[in-house]
Amino acid sequence: MAVSPNFFPPRKRRPSPGSFIFPNLSDLKLVRSLLLLSQEISILKPLNYLQKRSSTSIIRKSKLLVILFEEILRNEIKFLPRSAVLCFEEIYIVLQRIKSLLEDCSNGSKMWLLIQNESVSNSFHELTVELSTLLDIFPVTDFPNLSEDVKELVLLIRKQCWEKKCFVDPTDKNLRYDVLKLLDQIKKEIVPDYSELNRVFGRLGLVDSGSCREEMECLEDEVNNHNQVCEKSTVEIIALIGLVRYGKCVLFGASTPRYEMAASSSFSEIVFPEDFRCPISLDLMRDPVVVATGQTYDRNSISHWIDSGHETCPKTGQNLVHMNLIPNKAMKNLIALWCRENKIPFESTEPNDKVNKITICKAAMEATRMTAVFLVDKLSGSQLPETANRVIFELRVLSKTSSDNRACIAEAGAIPKLVRYLASDNPQLQVNAVTTILNLSIFEGNKRKIMENSDALEGVIEVLRSGMTWEAKENAAATIFSLSALHEYRKKLWRKSRVVKGLVELAKLGPVSAKKDALVAILNLAGDRDAVGRLIEGGVVEMAVEVAGVVPEEAVAILATVAKRGGALAVAGAKGAVRKLAEVLRRARDCQGKCSRRACIGLQERRYGGAGAVGCNAWN
Repeated sequence: MAVSPNFFPPRKRRPSPGSFIFPNLSDLKLVRSLLLLSQEISILKPLNYLQKRSSTSIIRKSKLLVILFEEILRNEIKFLPRSAVLCFEEIYIVLQRIKSLLEDCSNGSKMWLLIQNESVSNSFHELTVELSTLLDIFPVTDFPNLSEDVKELVLLIRKQCWEKKCFVDPTDKNLRYDVLKLLDQIKKEIVPDYSELNRVFGRLGLVDSGSCREEMECLEDEVNNHNQVCEKSTVEIIALIGLVRYGKCVLFGASTPRYEMAASSSFSEIVFPEDFRCPISLDLMRDPVVVATGQTYDRNSISHWIDSGHETCPKTGQNLVHMNLIPNKAMKNLIALWCRENKIPFESTEPNDKVNKITICKAAMEATRMTAVFLVDKLSGSQLPETANRVIFELRVLSKTSSDNRACIAEAGAIPKLVRYLASDNPQLQVNAVTTILNLSIFEGNKRKIMENSDALEGVIEVLRSGMTWEAKENAAATIFSLSALHEYRKKLWRKSRVVKGLVELAKLGPVSAKKDALVAILNLAGDRDAVGRLIEGGVVEMAVEVAGVVPEEAVAILATVAKRGGALAVAGAKGAVRKLAEVLRRARDCQGKCSRRACIGLQERRYGGAGAVGCNAWN
């Protein structure tokens, strides 16, 4: 059955021409396969915006080949001449490559297709010439039952396939120049002309926020395709992402994709496949790596395990003959594909140069800066809650991408503008505002901006205490966790009784994900020996005992840290503390030490990006 002309399954890696192999089929099945393949190509629609003439031409030739193969099958052949078999095998490979090329052009990024315009045009030309060459050697005389019309058809296809020069559509060529001109203007810090930006985007079919989001997703896939192959291409693609993001905001305004909001709000409730979970943290692996024993772990978890002095495999208990961590790219691609199919944000934490390449790409940096300035300026005036929500969501998405983006947004003056929305009576607006501040706080340079802005800090604390949703409170707790990563701010935070009370209340009453964020923030504060007294006064010990049955790893880590830093008597004297610790230890033994390992490793990086893991020394 032929595939639908409007559907192609997504593919992460493009096959090279050498990856197609000759079919090992009988003569009859070979002709049937050629017929099926040519039918699949012939029912495809020509490309809409780029390479329209080339795609139309090659699809038309495939339709003519359908007639040839149908005629051969109607003659009820029993076997093919050897020369015909060799010719048909080569045609089969060419048709596969034609289908693959059309698939890539149809599915991929329009911007990147435009940048590669001459190369893609040449690919269409080469395939057409190869088809012409094969039809030249097609042994028509070995098929005496072919009608004269079909024989003439073969001659017609030969003639149509013979093109001396590669055709490069001048319209596409001019459009490519216009896109490069826009990038050059951005690189020179010149704001692109609105009408020119609108014209270029319209020519590429980028006519609304949705099409721009899809284009950015396609470009991000291209980054993954080129990251290990060509650094220059990766930098160019990242610049295009910046251009599309800027154009999306300027031309179509900020928007809140419903599926992204649904995905982010229900993230903690999703059940991940067991194979995708790290054996140490039991969380979704973002950067799976293989250790010497062949087991796969998330890089953050196993790195912290090794850095804590362990020399064994956590899952098997075997000694690690070496400490090398080998990326498990196959597993990572499977996880990314699963997340994409289930509308789940997947942000890799792999320590490669992908993010750093943004730094060396002037056009990408300037596009991000312009986008940030444009969005922040939108918040300057009086905005309706719905409008402000869309703008802040755009900032939220932009701020979770990289440290450079977080720096640009803060430099544009976003933090003071976000403060007033922390007190909004619109639940989603409040969540987006506090989550954006959380994302900004991940960048070390922004921590000072938040801590020195008393309104921002007090606003986050107020959301922690009386936020309208658990998600808002949870992300406020995560912001406290992020800010307390720096020792100089830790003291200022634990001295605020409202911070300790807010975290304790959240740990007691919140859902499991919120409890964990509150507990890990408390664990960070407890890293300061002077804070232990204030934490004990705030009821941290009693709270940890109370929630130990729900989140044993984090609760036990807090009790151990408090005891280690001078609060041993408070822990020992807390009602039920010893019994709870015994229960946790018994459960840890029953599950082969998994719980105690998780307490040692600490908390995995937050799903909104980069806050980093916090280790607990209590079990080392």
